[in-house]
Amino acid sequence: MSTRREFITALGGAAAWPLAARAQQPSKLPTIGYLGGTTPAEGQRVASFVQQLRELGWIEGRNVTIEYRRTDGRPEQMAEIAAEFVRLKVDVIVTWATPPTVAAKQATSVIPIVFAVVGDPVGTGLVASLARPGGNITGLSLQQTDSASKRVELLREVVPDLRRLAFMGNLGNRALMLELGEVQTATRILGLEITAPEIRRAEDIAPAFEALKGHAQAVYVAPDPLLLANRVRFQTLVLTARLPAIYNSREWVEAGGLISYGPNFLDLFRRAAGYVDKLLRGAKASDIPIEQPTKFDLVINLTTANALGLTVPPTLLARADEVIE
Repeated sequence: MSTRREFITALGGAAAWPLAARAQQPSKLPTIGYLGGTTPAEGQRVASFVQQLRELGWIEGRNVTIEYRRTDGRPEQMAEIAAEFVRLKVDVIVTWATPPTVAAKQATSVIPIVFAVVGDPVGTGLVASLARPGGNITGLSLQQTDSASKRVELLREVVPDLRRLAFMGNLGNRALMLELGEVQTATRILGLEITAPEIRRAEDIAPAFEALKGHAQAVYVAPDPLLLANRVRFQTLVLTARLPAIYNSREWVEAGGLISYGPNFLDLFRRAAGYVDKLLRGAKASDIPIEQPTKFDLVINLTTANALGLTVPPTLLARADEVIE
């Protein structure tokens, strides 16, 4: 496990994080345990979360402490960090993505848990319902399965002769399995063939690409902590294979991916601070309804499209929130 400073540095430097060098604060302050990963955009996301906390009256180092921990996408690390937060008796645990949220829920049924980002909390059994989550857990749902068909349709617009699609994601992640089901439904409607190579560990990524040779014209990427922790290797393999790919967040497109469509993560992390504020002021997680995204971003990398010999329809470019050239 990493210290707070190591975590901050690993996510792009202390400059991206508020009060990065502040000394350990007295234990009497309310404490937030942040269970994060290693996505390159996470520094910005957490900064958005901390800034909103400040606006709600919670200033790190003055009247609240934040204990930052990170994982490399491995389940055992998530469980260890969740157990550590229980030992530290933090007041709230903040997570993102389904696997670390599951780890936190398995570690405690008492400490409130707020997830800033989870694919489908009802479908994966994390909560009873969006309106009445029950238990000690609440937060913001990506409703990733709801936008899966939209991503398939967008990829079809860019690759009009698409016939064979590959779904790539951690098949050990419950939320991604639900998303795969929605993608399969969408491909069936569009008359596409779909394959989903087995990825459950970092060691499975390269062989999965080998298995795709000659069997896929494009890739639907469903990122989670495992792929994010191995994003450089994964993205290199996508680009080397010259496969058009669609993702759920802009950071992949900024790194050379073709297109992304999904919720605005900065907004979700900002809104997660509101949940923490309510919990620190005495509300119960079971009584706070789970909210869904209200802002979605469509990002297209025109340089990548040109390199792949693809022509992005002008109508699609006009709908994009950002075009990278």
